[in-house]
Amino acid sequence: MSVKLPNGILFSLATAYSASKPISAMTNAEPTVVTAVAHGLDDGDIVEVKSGWNPLNERVFKVDQLTTDTLSLLNTNTSDVTRYPTGGGAGSLRQVTTWQQIQQITESSTSGGEMQFTSYSFLENDFESQLPTQASAQSLQLTIADDPALPGYQALKRAAETREVRALRAQLPDGSFILYNGYVSFNETPTMNKGSIMTVVATFSLMSRPVRYNA
Repeated sequence: MSVKLPNGILFSLATAYSASKPISAMTNAEPTVVTAVAHGLDDGDIVEVKSGWNPLNERVFKVDQLTTDTLSLLNTNTSDVTRYPTGGGAGSLRQVTTWQQIQQITESSTSGGEMQFTSYSFLENDFESQLPTQASAQSLQLTIADDPALPGYQALKRAAETREVRALRAQLPDGSFILYNGYVSFNETPTMNKGSIMTVVATFSLMSRPVRYNA
């Protein structure tokens, strides 16, 4: 059992990617093994995956290089052939090649991600039952001290203007990190409350579940 403080966390936005590389196959395994000819990746590289397996699609993973043409996606388990039909994982990947730290964050918060339910009842019952359906859309919000001269501010602005999916990395002081993937929106109009610092807000509307790594 342990507890942590958020003090010292660094958030970084992906600002450059390699060209997409085709994925010809993924194995049903833990972790899944990807075949991507001449992928050029090394241990620890971060990639965004597009896959015919929806639970992996639009997610960001740390890789373990195996051979010139194969690698594994760490923290994946695709051994369930019902959820991951054999031969259905082909797609593409691209490496995050440049990260830009987002400076002067004062607060991070999330919304959504909770399980949703559908209710039903039989004529003979005087109560309703529930079945889980899916998790609601999730977003991550960063409150940032206003300074348009900062590189992180400008990176967020460009990401919001281009409306392209971007990876976000939260690096914890113990070396662990969380990877997100989503659309960036950026409200450049700062709050203006007397006696309080001016802040702006960046929101990441997530395309998929985050992925967490111990180191």
